[in-house]
Amino acid sequence: MAELYGKRLKLLRVTRGLTQRQLGALVAVEHSRIAQLERATGARPTLELSRALDAALGTDGLLADLQPHVYRETFPDWSRAWLEKQARATEIRTYVGHTAPGLLQTPEYARATLRVGRTLRTAAQLEERVAARLARQERLLAPNPPALWVVLDESVLRRPVGGPEVMRGQLAHLLTVGTRPNIHIQVLPFSHGEHSAMGGSLSLCTLPDGAELAYTEGADMGQLVEDPTDVKSYGISYDHLRAEALPSSMSLDLIQSCMEGNSARVPAQPQRRRVAQVQLQQPGGWGLRRGGPRRPRRRPGP
Repeated sequence: MAELYGKRLKLLRVTRGLTQRQLGALVAVEHSRIAQLERATGARPTLELSRALDAALGTDGLLADLQPHVYRETFPDWSRAWLEKQARATEIRTYVGHTAPGLLQTPEYARATLRVGRTLRTAAQLEERVAARLARQERLLAPNPPALWVVLDESVLRRPVGGPEVMRGQLAHLLTVGTRPNIHIQVLPFSHGEHSAMGGSLSLCTLPDGAELAYTEGADMGQLVEDPTDVKSYGISYDHLRAEALPSSMSLDLIQSCMEGNSARVPAQPQRRRVAQVQLQQPGGWGLRRGGPRRPRRRPGP
């Protein structure tokens, strides 16, 4: 798709009698960037740049229509199908055991996690993947965003990915987004012990038509699960994790303590149960969903 995009761009540019330098000036980028796009090298085109090129070339959205297909090529084959489904989801539930979820990562944290992967070979590919990951987050801030449930293993808070400064920034970001009405963050403490999702991460999503899908992922491989029986089983596993995780208020307190470098202690089980019971009894508190808590009905922030 990147090669097709480049060939179309070159044909359109030549047809209009423009040099790469002239086209670059029209869209406020270096001519070398136009050359990279035409040769399908370097970073993939952004949607913003594609729209600017369409406007400069008078192509009625042709390049902007191609851009999402080029964008999806920045991810490994085994994750593309899941990302396409996730982009349409009305609800996303995810458990992560090692790093913050991509939908909630800061640029610096994303760069640190992607840099150690084995699928990227150049600095340009790294920046391309970082940009693609950040672009996926935009839907969480758009009108009518999906509901996002996140269960973080306690190890996510304790491992200083990218170094102390990057980690503090990531934890601060979790505290900020954790107050949004569509985002609910819980922490699964070490004291919970073994569980069925220890081998990697587990995500589920609900599509607009009500269909549910699951996705499991390890360090170098992922699997999209569509069979209803298997999806239901994964859903039960996830609900168990969410039920055993710290209540939201305690989770945010623990994240705050880790960010400040304090020796944060996880509250004992009786105290956690009392807090959970109070949240259940509050107006607009948790309802029940398949035996587990639902997204709290929070009032929108200012």
